[in-house]
Amino acid sequence: MSTATSTVSAQRSRTHRIAVTAMLSAVATVLMFLEFPIPFLIPSFVEMDFSELPALLAAFSMGPVSGVIVCLVKNVIKGLLFSGTGGVGEMCNFLLGVCFVIPAGLIYHYRKTRSGALIGALVGAVVMAVCSVPVNYFISYPVYTVFLPLDVIIGMYEEVIQSIGNLFHASWHVNGLLSCLVIFNAPFTLLKGLLDMGLCFLIYKPLSPLLHK
Repeated sequence: MSTATSTVSAQRSRTHRIAVTAMLSAVATVLMFLEFPIPFLIPSFVEMDFSELPALLAAFSMGPVSGVIVCLVKNVIKGLLFSGTGGVGEMCNFLLGVCFVIPAGLIYHYRKTRSGALIGALVGAVVMAVCSVPVNYFISYPVYTVFLPLDVIIGMYEEVIQSIGNLFHASWHVNGLLSCLVIFNAPFTLLKGLLDMGLCFLIYKPLSPLLHK
């Protein structure tokens, strides 16, 4: 009787995990389409979205594997429905999402406290920001240069940095693509991770019954 009860409980738990992961994947897909530019911080072709938020919720509530699945599903769906880069942009988004949710989920798994979640999300955001430089340099931007010449792309970064420099009465310049990614994309990616973390802390407790039961 005890074995049968344990089997039923395990099946229910597995079914719940699948259902919640699917739900969070659907939400992440919708959020991925609701991206928007922040032209005063970064060129307009780099857009902000909060689609890693459901993946972070999944990583905290069900483990990093569920977070990775959410990242995968949302990018596969967007890549199949609408991709302006032949799936390369979605692949890079998936890689950076994995860099975010795996450290966050693993740290929280071994330290299931609010401070553990905070440390995990911070580490994940930093790892994602650092990894954004090589991912963009070696994967994303070689594809972007098919559509826009590299000097045009760098010129778009120059426009942003000059507008910021005007606010401080300073003259700043970028020196090639790598410096653009370090100066702009890495901090932008870090900001994205921190915003996802903040939103996660705001809504995790109210959603906890749904995520865990």
